[in-house]
Amino acid sequence: MTENVEMDDARHRYEFKKMLEKLEEKQGSGTELISLYIPPDKQIYDVAAQLRDELGQTSNIKSKQTKTNVQSAISSILSRLKYYRTAPPRGIAIFCGAIQLGGDKTDLECLIVDPPEPLNLYIYRCSSSFELEPLRQMLEEKAVYGLLVLDRREAYWGFLRGNRIEPIGGTTSTVPGKQRKGGQSSVRFERLRLIAINDFYTKIGERSSQIFLSEKDFFERFKGLLIGGPSPTKEEFEAGNFLHHEIQKRIIGIFDVAYTNEDGLAELVDNARDALKGMEVIKEKDLMQRFLKELVKEDGLASYGEESVRKNLGLGAVDILLLSSKLRKSRLKLRCANCGRVEERTIQVEPGTHVKDLEFGHCPNCSSPIILDEEVDIVEELTQTADLSSSKVEIISDDFEEGSILYSAFGGIAAILRYRTGS
Repeated sequence: MTENVEMDDARHRYEFKKMLEKLEEKQGSGTELISLYIPPDKQIYDVAAQLRDELGQTSNIKSKQTKTNVQSAISSILSRLKYYRTAPPRGIAIFCGAIQLGGDKTDLECLIVDPPEPLNLYIYRCSSSFELEPLRQMLEEKAVYGLLVLDRREAYWGFLRGNRIEPIGGTTSTVPGKQRKGGQSSVRFERLRLIAINDFYTKIGERSSQIFLSEKDFFERFKGLLIGGPSPTKEEFEAGNFLHHEIQKRIIGIFDVAYTNEDGLAELVDNARDALKGMEVIKEKDLMQRFLKELVKEDGLASYGEESVRKNLGLGAVDILLLSSKLRKSRLKLRCANCGRVEERTIQVEPGTHVKDLEFGHCPNCSSPIILDEEVDIVEELTQTADLSSSKVEIISDDFEEGSILYSAFGGIAAILRYRTGS
């Protein structure tokens, strides 16, 4: 049951992110696009009253076109609010206005969004674009881990946010090497060296505490700190209590890593996989590594590329379908306007592309124009096909190396199979 919930959450997150991308593309002329956020405790009749007041104020707008478009948008929102006696449990967001289609063409669009989390503010805004920041914040990972790699020469900081490693920056030390300069006694040199090491650890502790404590909603979101480096450096640092006490008590573990620059952050996450067990990034890494291992076997249970994966889905041979969260393709059903010939195509959907405005050529049978019958997002379409044979579906982020490989090397579509099919 838990697996299904996680799978659904991943799909919902993908759909929500894709919806935001489409809203970001929409532009209006002047201040014609209305963004309305209604929190769950806001009375619908109060919102409607404000909108009716705003409708009356539109008479002051000088531009006739802008006035007409704003009036149409407000009227459209009011007509939709009639279906709500109270705000939904998480509130509601409405985006409405005359969207520019190119040239002098516009189209009145109105989208109602059920947010994945409760809205905590009321917003009414008119602008040339939609106000999306409150919804973008809902995509932020709620669980955040601090990352620190260090040795006596350098240190580097970062965050692990869900699937994404976010590098922050680093610093270098002036700690002298073990080879002392001529004329210095070994005891004096070693004493100076230990002082320099302690000063560097202090500097790392202060900077680390500043970086990690400044994380938004620290006490709710900051789940722990991972420390990496060679021995005995990381053990010395951890035992020395150089960190702020709130950070110190959140240390999850210390791990061996070879690199103490930005490259060391990914190595630290890999080596801390047992401590991070259950986190999405570890589960996705494990799945991708399993796929890559199967791929290099002579009789491995791996398939990649849209055509091969489709064949295996049709045969019921797919155990786990792996889809990149970066996929932005549509599956089209096309038909000849004259003879009725039907075909399917997959196309890349570029930002701002309206598939319905594309030309699809002519029928090879009768040379008549080919027209669009249906457009479906490829992730949704493949997911529905997978569900028919009880295949698991995993949406893989490209924010880590293996996830990026899925998109760049395998076109964002791959599968781990139940059995070999030759496809």
